[in-house]
This record gives sequence, structure tokens and C-alpha cells, in this order.
Amino acid sequence: MDGSHGGEANLVLPDLGGVELMGGVPGRLALAVALVLCLAGLAFGAVVLAQLRRLPVHRSMGEVADLIYATCRTYLLRQGRFLLLLWVFIATVIVAYYGALMSLGAARVLVVVGFSLLGMAGSYAVAWFGIRVNTYANARTAYAALDGKPLPLHRIPLRAGMSIGMVLISLELALMLVILLFLPPEVAGACFIGFAVGESLGAAALRIAGGIFTKIADIGSDLMKIVLKIKEDDARNPGVIADCTGDNAGDSVGPSADGFETYGVTGVALITFILLGVHEPAVQATLLVWVFVVRAVMLVASAVSYTVNDWWVSRRYASAVRMDFEKPLTTLVWLTSVVSIVLTFVTSWACLASLDGAAPGTWWHLATIVSCGTLAGALIPELVKVFTSTSSRHVREVVRSSRAGGASLTILSGQVAGSFSAYWLGIVIVALMAVGYGVSTLGLDALMVAPAVFAFGLVAFGFLGMGPVTIAVDSYGPVTDNAQSVYELSLIEEIDGIEDELRAAGVDVQWDRAKQMLEENDGAGNTFKATAKPVLIGTAVVGATTMIFSIVMALTSGLTENMANLSLLHPPFLLGLITGGAMIFWFTGASIQAVTTGAHRAVEFIRDTIRLDGSSRASTEDSRRVVDICTQYAQRGMLTIFLAVFFATLGFAFVEPYFFIGYLVSIAVFGLYQAISMANAGGAWDNAKKVVEVDLHAKGTALHDATIIGDTVGDPYKDTSSVALNPVIKFTTLFGLLAVELAVSLQGDGLGVLVHVLAAVFVLASMVFVYRSFYAMRIGTSLTDEDDEDGADDAGAFGDGVLAGEGAFGGAAFAGEARDGEHPFAGEARPGEGRAEVGSPSGAVSTTGDEVTGNLTETIERSR
Repeated sequence: MDGSHGGEANLVLPDLGGVELMGGVPGRLALAVALVLCLAGLAFGAVVLAQLRRLPVHRSMGEVADLIYATCRTYLLRQGRFLLLLWVFIATVIVAYYGALMSLGAARVLVVVGFSLLGMAGSYAVAWFGIRVNTYANARTAYAALDGKPLPLHRIPLRAGMSIGMVLISLELALMLVILLFLPPEVAGACFIGFAVGESLGAAALRIAGGIFTKIADIGSDLMKIVLKIKEDDARNPGVIADCTGDNAGDSVGPSADGFETYGVTGVALITFILLGVHEPAVQATLLVWVFVVRAVMLVASAVSYTVNDWWVSRRYASAVRMDFEKPLTTLVWLTSVVSIVLTFVTSWACLASLDGAAPGTWWHLATIVSCGTLAGALIPELVKVFTSTSSRHVREVVRSSRAGGASLTILSGQVAGSFSAYWLGIVIVALMAVGYGVSTLGLDALMVAPAVFAFGLVAFGFLGMGPVTIAVDSYGPVTDNAQSVYELSLIEEIDGIEDELRAAGVDVQWDRAKQMLEENDGAGNTFKATAKPVLIGTAVVGATTMIFSIVMALTSGLTENMANLSLLHPPFLLGLITGGAMIFWFTGASIQAVTTGAHRAVEFIRDTIRLDGSSRASTEDSRRVVDICTQYAQRGMLTIFLAVFFATLGFAFVEPYFFIGYLVSIAVFGLYQAISMANAGGAWDNAKKVVEVDLHAKGTALHDATIIGDTVGDPYKDTSSVALNPVIKFTTLFGLLAVELAVSLQGDGLGVLVHVLAAVFVLASMVFVYRSFYAMRIGTSLTDEDDEDGADDAGAFGDGVLAGEGAFGGAAFAGEARDGEHPFAGEARPGEGRAEVGSPSGAVSTTGDEVTGNLTETIERSR
């Protein structure tokens, strides 16, 4: 690789001092103002946090929220130590490349390593902030529901979400501005890459581990509803606190870290393209200033849109007794999109008018391309709602299928929704990218090489144009979900004299109305949690094209040689395309396997400890033990998966550079459709259950059981595998950028044999961890309920044997006697009692009657 395209170590930022915006405003001054706006965004988050803390809350609800936060804090502390372990692997490669091969010097290498740590710390910090905000908001939302008015139930979760969104985007942008404004230009390029790799690592670990954690807890808790016929958030169930913790670990920590990383990596991809693809330093400087000023202006667009929307909603629903909770969220998304597009054009005109001499119309060309992405940020949620909203025909079809054929048709119908959604969302993304490509042909080639690639990066940039609002409507979901749980776990209805106490506090309590509204609001939260997922995965895939371009530029000396290798006629490139798909499908299976095994262990523990008679709530010790189980399996699954991805990236980069490019393209394309399909199938199953609970009032029925089974299938689909593909794709692309440059540098130094040997070693290491991601994560019971024929292998893999032993879900775990049609998994149960005690693991399983009446759990038990 030559000096001009020798990787980020050789990229030098242009002098920003010569850039002037419309009216003679210096470019550096504009960036300084952007930094001030970021500080204002951070202040907004801090103020909202203080406001939420001061909102009224009953002590019983506050205690539950504090317990949830305490368990979340313990989880995050463990994850922090775990992240540092993973970071050592990345830091080693950074030191080897920049220190040993690029000879940056110890001080500059330490700066790059430091920024990789800073990037990871940023992902971690916003995740922690999100948990603190959400655990304040959940109890306040539950308390606000007591007087039966819907408006506070909308405003509190959304205000919490906006604070997370503003802090997330502001912090990320501020850190990048610090690199741009205050670091030496010759080291800034490497620092941007180090920063992006670090935040990608943080996001990948927190997203994957959080996704595994939350779904272990969710499935374990949900299965108890079927097994023991208890309510959604029964306080006697020790798995419920873990479920609430998981709502934050998976639905708050993961998206917060993911959003932070997505915003940063997209920016780094654009910066890298500008420095590689634009040859005129003055144009480079102008485009860099434009990118960062537009980012800051979009912060303003989100803040203004939220303020206006909140004002309108407050007046529209001030005295309302009913409210469609989805409608104000939809209005906010569209309002922000429109405001962002308008401000994008205004800002582009002010920043880019000076380029009209070289390429007339550049300002509106680039503004139009960005606006395609911003429009996608509004269109994609609308399409997602077609497949996941409680009022959508696809979700209603899932319910009809459940009624007609039990859980089997539930699952099939949800798969249909996911597959159709992948088609329509894929077509929309392609259409908007095609528009961006079309606009890029109107003269941008006068400023840069490969303007279409820049256009694709700008579309991804536009996806995140209304980042704070996208994060806000996503964060709305975990608050509404936890609010419902906090209400039930507080047992507030059973407190002596509670109605008089609440009346003295000015609350005219309406118990049934409060629970109904919390259910409805949770449905809206489910829908909008689903809308953010395709936006983030779409950004990852579209933005990956820009980062892959950086590798192509380095390998082809600025698109001047070896271009034939980027063809299907070059066998390694084709083989890479095929290999990427294999990795996507392995990752899907490995992440779900971790959930499956962990959920089995959680169910086993809950079964052995739950007490339905003589106790009003589970002990804190038992609840913490379930959290420990979830954390344990989340970290085990994450470590195995990370090491497989880490060594695969190194190995495939060392195999052959063009093989690796094909691999990167493949994981992006396969990952896009796999993620969208799984996420929206899971969303459809989730809200089908919500329709049965809220609209049909059919809790505890065979229909409800069938939709619960569908939801437990959809849980790891939508909140583990699909969402984690986003940071995995970006981490692989970014880390691969260093890996392939490391391989090419070694090859250029005459160490080709060493490169091939290392490729074999790395690929073999990856395969070992791929193997272990299933064989070291199996459920440790045999098919015949006798001693596990290979249980020693399973137990030994983890050291403590927690997977091995008798009494697993696959065998006589829920043994005992069942009478009069009561649930066969329960222990002894008698007519009219409405509750069941867990039987002995050694007891016999029995069922009554000759007919299967639609209750799926009875069908499963009979099959055993």
C-alpha cells in the first residue's frame, strides 16, 4: 500500500481554518458552536434526569424500581470488567499494526489505543445513563397511571427516551469534534478508527450479552405463566425481577450502546471516504465541516420537534380519558423528519455554496441524498408498523392462526410477517439508495472518485438524521414494559388503607383503568421498539459500503490497479461472498442457543424455588440468583461468539484481501434480510400476545398460551439475534479494516508464508469457538431422563456443572400429580384452587383425558 492510500495511519486531516460558511463564518467557529450544542444536549439529559427523579411515586413502586436498578447496576459492573477483557484483544491488534508495522511511535500508538478505550467507554456510559433514566421513569409511569388519565403515561416514557437520545448523540458528536478540533491532523485519522473500533466493540458486547440476558429472563418468566397458570408479573415468581432487569439490559443498554456506535461509525466511514476519495484538501475541509455542522443542526431539529410535539399532545389530550398511544409517537417521527430535511437543505446551502464553482448544485445534491436517508427514518417505522402494530392485519392474522391451530400456526404466521417485511423494507431501502445514486451522477464526480459510494454513506447518515427521536421512541418501550411490571410487583392494591393514602395525595385511584392503560401503552412500546431495529440495521448495511470502500481504495492504490479482483471472475471474491452468509446463519444459531440453554437453567431454578402458597413475593435472594444465572450465560455466550467473530475476521482478512471484501459484502447483505425478518416476526408474535391480553381479555386461555409460545420463539429473534447483527457487521468491517491492512503490510514485507500460516491458525481458532458455541452450550440432560450420556462434556465446559443433572425441562422437571384437567406440568393441583405447587423432580408425569383441547403445553407434555 502506498503512502497516499496506506491506511488510516497515513491519513492527514486538511486545514479547517480556511473554510468559510455563507456570510464569512469561519469553519472552525461553526464546529466550536456545534460543540456547544453538544454540551447543551448533555445538559438537557441531566435536567430531565433530575426532573424524573422529583416526580411523585409511591414508596412501594419506588422500592421495586430501586431493586431493578440495583440488579442492573450489578449486571453493568460485571459487563464492564468483561468488556475490558475483550478490549485487550483489540488493543493487541492496534499495537501490532500501528506500532510494529506502521511505526507510529509509542506516544501516538498510545493515543490511538486510548481513543479505542474511550469509544468503548462512551458506549458503556450511555448504556448506564439509559438504565438510570429508565428505572426512574418506570415507577413514575406506573404511579401516574393510578388516576386513570393517559397523558402522563405517554409523556414520562417519551421524556425519558428523549433524554437518552440527546445524551447519546451529543456525547458521541462531542468526542468526535474533540478529535477533529484539538488533535494533530496527522494522528486524527488513526484516532477516529481507534475510537470507532472501541465503540463497536462496546456495542457488540453489550448488545449481544444484553440480548441473551433479557431473553433468558423473559422466556423463563413467560413459561411460568403457562406452567403454573400465574399472572404476567406475579410477585411470587423470582424470574420477574430478572425479566425487568433484562428489559433494561436488552432493550435499553443494548440499543443505547448500539445507537452510540452506529452514529459514530457512520461518521467515521464518511470521514474516511472524504480523506481517501476527495483529492483537493480545500474540498475535503469543506465537506468535513459540512458533515459535522449538519449533525449538530439535526440535534436542534430533534429538540425543536420534540418540544412542538409535546406542546400539541399536552393540549390535545389534557383531559382525555382514552388515548391511542402510538399516534403521538408517529406524529413526532414525521415532524422530526420534515424539520430535519428542511434544516439539512438550509445548512447545506450555507456550508457548500463555495463548491458551486467546481461542481454546480453540490449543496442541493448532497442535501437531497441525505434527505433520502432522513425520509427512510420515517418511512421504515411506518412499514414496520404494518407488520408489528397491534392494529395491523399481519398481527391480527397471527391471532387468528393461534385460535385456529394453536402455537404451530402462530409460529408459521409470524414467520410469514417477518418474511414479507424483509421484502418490503428491502425494496424501500434499495429505492432510496437508488435515488441517492441517481443524484450522485449529476456532477459529484468533479469533486471525488466513486461518488455513488459517498452517496450510500450519506443515505446511512440521513437514516440517523433524527437520531435523538429514533432512540427516544425505541427507549419508550422498556419504560412502558417495566412500568407494568413495577405496578404488579409493588402489590400496591394489597396495602392496607392504600386508597385513603392515595386520596390524601390527590390521586383518585382507578385500579382497573390503570392496569388497562399500562397494557395498552406497553403495546405501543412494543411497536416502536420494533421500528428502531430496521433503521439501525439499515444504517449498518448501507454505511458498511462506505467503509468497505476504504479497504478497496487501499488495495487498489486509489482504484488504479487490481480492479479485476473485485469481480465474480476472481474466485476468492466469489468464495468470500458465499462464506459471509455461512457466518450470519451460524451467528443466529449461536446466539439463540445461548438463550435456549440459559432459559432452561433459569426455568429449572425457578421451578425448584418458587413458592405459590404462604408467600406474597419471591425472596430477594432467589431473584438475584436468577439474575446471576442470566448474567452467567449471557457472558459465556458472548465470549464464545466474540472470539469466533474476532478470529474469523483476522483469519479471513489474512486468507486473501479480495476474499475478505466479498465476505464483508456478504455479511452485510445476508445480515440485512436476516435481521429484518427476525425482528419483525418477533414483533408480530409479541403484539399478537398483547392483542389477546388487551383486546380479547383472554388471559389464561389456550389461545393465550399459544401466543405466549409464539412470543417466546420471537423473543430471541427480535431482541437477541436480529439486533446484534448490526454491531457485529460494523465491528467486523471496522476491525477488518485494520486486519486486512495488517495482512497486506506483512505480505509486502516478504512474510507471505507467515500470513498464510496465521490465516490457517486464525480460521481454525474461529472454528473451534463456532464448535463450542453449540457443543459447550448444550442443555445437559439426556433424552431419556437418565444420566446424560455426555453431560460431563457439558458440565466440564463451564466448570461448575450447572447445565448437567436431573430435573431439566427436557425430562420430568415439572413432575407431579395433575388432576381434573389442571396443567400437567404443575405439581399437585385440585379443582377450584387456581394455583399449583411444584412437584418433585422425581415424580411421575400424568395427564388426563384422551383429547388435546388446544392447550399447547398439554400437547407438548403428551408428546413426551
